Amino acid sequence: MCANGAFSERIGKAIQFCGKDVDFLDVEWGKAVKPDMIAEKLDSGEYDTLAVCHNETSTGVRNPIYKIGEIMRRDYPDIILAIDSISGMAGDKVLPSEIGCDVIFASTQKCFAVPPGLGIGIVSDRALERAREVQNRGMYTDLVGIFDYYAKKHQTPFTPNISLLYALNKRMDLLLEETYDGVYQRHKIMAKYTQEWVNKYFELFAEPGYESVTVTCVKNTLGKSVKELNEKLAERHSMVSNGYGKLAEKTFRLGHMGEWDIAGIKEVLWHIEDIWKLG
Repeated sequence: MCANGAFSERIGKAIQFCGKDVDFLDVEWGKAVKPDMIAEKLDSGEYDTLAVCHNETSTGVRNPIYKIGEIMRRDYPDIILAIDSISGMAGDKVLPSEIGCDVIFASTQKCFAVPPGLGIGIVSDRALERAREVQNRGMYTDLVGIFDYYAKKHQTPFTPNISLLYALNKRMDLLLEETYDGVYQRHKIMAKYTQEWVNKYFELFAEPGYESVTVTCVKNTLGKSVKELNEKLAERHSMVSNGYGKLAEKTFRLGHMGEWDIAGIKEVLWHIEDIWKLG
């Protein structure tokens, strides 16, 4: 498990809770997981699966999953590549066939702009066949159970959230209308504007060159209260996210994903400038 933030660490723990042996590749928070780090770790032992977080929401770091996929296909073809793209998919460009991953998953409450409650996953035939060899696959994570049940009854093995499926269907229509590249370009424009604004008043937490296109993590270099900022932003019907876990008040996070556009981003940033008397 490549762990470079709170959520990638959580994935590793979730895998452990399923009774699996997990070896963590720990990377400093704010830094990206590089292909050479992975190669060094994989060369040091025998591994079945590599798990990576595409977009580490707690730090605003975008791990280079395309380059990671390239070395996995070339040098470690027998190892399954599983990717968490919860805050990346449907905002950032996520093409599993080009990445070369076996499993990639997300959820609806981030870039899909649908209320929380649905998991979205893309699974390769190879991963499904490998899953049939695995004992203790869990319940909600049992790919074999999910696919076999669907093959027999064309349903999910658990009560489906019909209302959210309708919402997701509508959002997918809108995303297709905007086009895949249009969605990606919109997110890139919002990210670039946000990052330039941060560099004007603060500092980016993410390692240069590995900044997320869906969420920006800001070093609170002015030492101001993020909690109090949010209290004042709430009066203006806006909010930001405080730093996650050990980064609370040391950082804050600006989301630019889902239905947001550049006009909305500019409005929120203006409110921050006004409240904190920046510039």
